[in-house]
Amino acid sequence: MEAFLVSSGIVALAEIGDKTQLLAFVLAAKFRRPLPIVLAIFVATVANHAFAAAVGGWVTGLLGPDLLRWVLGASFLAMAAWTLVPDKLDDDDTKLAGYGVFLTTLIAFFMAEMGDKTQVATVALAARYDSLAAVVAGTTVGMMLANVPAVYLGERIAGRISLKLVHGIAAAVFALLGLATLLGAGAGWGF
Repeated sequence: MEAFLVSSGIVALAEIGDKTQLLAFVLAAKFRRPLPIVLAIFVATVANHAFAAAVGGWVTGLLGPDLLRWVLGASFLAMAAWTLVPDKLDDDDTKLAGYGVFLTTLIAFFMAEMGDKTQVATVALAARYDSLAAVVAGTTVGMMLANVPAVYLGERIAGRISLKLVHGIAAAVFALLGLATLLGAGAGWGF
């Protein structure tokens, strides 16, 4: 349960103001069909984060417990710093293919998520926790918590959220996880 809750919270916070959330705003404004957009975001997130969690699980098996602890601790600290850097949509992220709402959203969202903060966080979380399913479920719930309101409420809520505050909270959570990992808080889990 801890893996699910930590994954949900971290990704929900990290996703606010992220380029994939900005993409969700753009897709919602362009297509004005929220349900297929939300469903495509869900499918893209599950696929992307399942792959990322598999990589995290593979890394866990590859590294010894001592090295893994240092790599994870440093990764969480790096994620804390990266979270403080505001995201921008690239022109490539906003070019929309003519494949219909669902497929366009699925492709655009999956590609935008590659190498994104939340995908990297999913790799680190999967390496940190034993339950890949709980991590994927948690990171997916976190993505949906941040993106469903973006699709349905769009610009009405965008101006009311302090991105600096949310990014600061997410950075603090990543930093705490990094420090706890470096100090051996995961010793009971083998790192």
